Amino acid sequence: MKFKLDENIGRRGQALLAASGHDVSTVSEQRMSGAADERLFRICADEGRALITLDHDFAQVLRFPPQQSAGLVVLELPARAGPDSLLERIREFLLVLQQRPLGKELWIVEPGRVRIHQSDDEFTP
Repeated sequence: MKFKLDENIGRRGQALLAASGHDVSTVSEQRMSGAADERLFRICADEGRALITLDHDFAQVLRFPPQQSAGLVVLELPARAGPDSLLERIREFLLVLQQRPLGKELWIVEPGRVRIHQSDDEFTP
């Protein structure tokens, strides 16, 4: 699958996704750091890349309709979380992705579960 990582995901997250066989590009690589959320959303849609981010703004489905994207993944981290928490969310996401494809949906990856908007499903790995 093709993903774009927001600037708040780091190289270790990129390496983890790439090691799982995914095509991963980053906001930083494309020199889009600081770009408006709307611009990033449109570029991801145009490139056919699902966006992976920590930015909760992308969970606003009226502002960023998942059906107009290749998919949106918002990773939930506890307060004062470190890089290990981020990598754990990505691993949880990858486990669910093996069982169910990410369509034009919003997935919110929380510790121990993934909430999926559009189909009103909740999936617990």
